[in-house]
Amino acid sequence: MSAASDDQGAPTAAELFHTTARLTRTGLELWMKQCTRPLEPHDDPLRLGEAGLALGLSLLRDPVELARVQARMWADYMSLASRSFKHNGAEGPATPAGGDRRFRDDAWVENPVFDTIKQSYLIAARGIMQVIAQAEGLDEPTRQRLAFATQQVVDALAPSNFALTNPAVLRQALDSGGRNLVDGLNNFLDDLERTGRMEVPMADESHFRVGRDLAVTPGKVVYQNELMQLIQYDSTTEKVNRRPLLLLPPWMNKFYVMDLRPGNSYIQWLVDEGHTVFVVSWVNPGKELAGKGFESYMLEGPVAALDAIEQATGEREVNVVGYCLGGILLSATLAWMAARGDNRVASATLLTTMVDFDDAGEVSMFIDEKGIDSLEEKIWEQGYLDGRAVYDTFRTLRANDLIWSFYINSYLMGKKPAAFDLLFWNSDSTNMPAAMHTFFMRNMYLKNRLREPGGITLSGVPIDLAKVKTPSYVLSTIEDHIAPWKTTYQTTQLFSGPVKFVLGESGHIAGVINPPAKNKYGYWTSAGNPADCDEWLEGASHKEGSWWLDWSRWVRRFAGGKVAARKPGEGALPAIEDAPGSYVLRRN
Repeated sequence: MSAASDDQGAPTAAELFHTTARLTRTGLELWMKQCTRPLEPHDDPLRLGEAGLALGLSLLRDPVELARVQARMWADYMSLASRSFKHNGAEGPATPAGGDRRFRDDAWVENPVFDTIKQSYLIAARGIMQVIAQAEGLDEPTRQRLAFATQQVVDALAPSNFALTNPAVLRQALDSGGRNLVDGLNNFLDDLERTGRMEVPMADESHFRVGRDLAVTPGKVVYQNELMQLIQYDSTTEKVNRRPLLLLPPWMNKFYVMDLRPGNSYIQWLVDEGHTVFVVSWVNPGKELAGKGFESYMLEGPVAALDAIEQATGEREVNVVGYCLGGILLSATLAWMAARGDNRVASATLLTTMVDFDDAGEVSMFIDEKGIDSLEEKIWEQGYLDGRAVYDTFRTLRANDLIWSFYINSYLMGKKPAAFDLLFWNSDSTNMPAAMHTFFMRNMYLKNRLREPGGITLSGVPIDLAKVKTPSYVLSTIEDHIAPWKTTYQTTQLFSGPVKFVLGESGHIAGVINPPAKNKYGYWTSAGNPADCDEWLEGASHKEGSWWLDWSRWVRRFAGGKVAARKPGEGALPAIEDAPGSYVLRRN
């Protein structure tokens, strides 16, 4: 294992020889592995061959537009050349977009060489993307796929990603005698040998173990079936709310995003607030569960959990929180229950949840009939969608922040990843059964049937979201690129019961896991829910502090009074094992 760059001096000849030998051996092994792997049709999920051909034909039909882009680029390069001779501090022809953290180092502005390198790259990147944006005759899905794939290449070629053109890396190399580069190469080889694939880790996994450092809120597993374990947590207050609280996490992630390190745990905070908390811990499925579909997840997830909670506590009515995909499942379950006259859910909370998929954001570029057909062939072959593929896909949506910044830190600066609980959780992926993925992608993302009355039938019952009269709290986050807030807002127009919509600051995870003690992100609220989301935002007022406190005041109305604290395993359901249970420990 390599040492931190600032702990030792310049690398010795023996270290250089050892590292070079490792690089040669590992490179040959990877090359042989790739050469012997058969090329499958689904290796091109974005169908870039087809999209590239469409772009080529477009440029042949209208070469004038390409010439215009080239002329603008040439003019920008001439302006840059003239400015580089003077370098008088004047703004150049290309500047980084707001929020672009790749060029924060002062040398990118103050040093004429690095300033020229930076602007040359930005001019080229802008011109390349303009060619795709302005090409005639491309349908929008094809244009989106091309733009996404091209942006990946453009981001990868940024000068900040190369040692000789990154001023911070060069300074570190001079200061350490090249130690950072040798340590970085060893970090790269460590990761490659550990995972067998090209994946830059975001967190140092050696610092965390589930059940020791994360997911440590005390509790017991009180029920389980093939798809989930139900955990009940120990109370920390003498009195608790009469109505228990059930948490439904996404089935593609581990539940402990809600139970990170102490001080950063939503579950612990809920327990301390006087709730009897239950959480569904989904299994990490293999091929043996390939046939488990959306209906199975509903019946063996929230429906089974409600039955078990009644046995454990004697309470029929429960407050339920669904996060992301868990919120989608909760919404469908509420509609199914409404059709059957089942009113056991006293209140529903949806966290960053889409029920209308008309504008699914950047994820939609991966979803069309041909793409799903190709992906399904592979999924049914192995019985599940590999959670690591989903993890990789979402990282590419924010490649500069979620891939290249970690690449620079680990492989160019020679540092180990930080011990960050949220990033460790993010890399702990979960598979999805083939039947579930097929149903979900086709009925939700592709055909948007959940919002249609009777568009989906579950367990023989056509469901209709308009029949959901359950009081609901809908939280979205303004920077969410997975469930865009303007899309999640449509829930306010689909449910017929009272809906309180709240818009949090930050993104899909950080905006939700927002402990009040940290006082990090605020939120917006408004009295009404007009049809237009922009109108809602114009009339909303901004509040400081965490949305957790606002939600706590809201859910108090549905608490049902106070009763003596409950202990897991003392009801009709005996304890099976200690929290966090065994299902959450199954890793890919």
